Amino acid sequence: MRGAARKVRPDEYILAVLSPEERLEAALRVAREAFKGATLSVEEVEAAVRRVRRRRYAPSARKPKRRS
Repeated sequence: MRGAARKVRPDEYILAVLSPEERLEAALRVAREAFKGATLSVEEVEAAVRRVRRRRYAPSARKPKRRS
């Protein structure tokens, strides 16, 4: 008996087949288009990076490890 079919999102598939270098290049290309014509200072970019890292690595964002 076959298992349930899993829907695959195209964006997840595309990212899965790219190498890390290609993913970075794609992300930079998207960011370049998104911020074309905008003026951002170095301080604004650094503040945004800190906010993202704080959210990403916040203790509440981590899932507890399952015990065996």
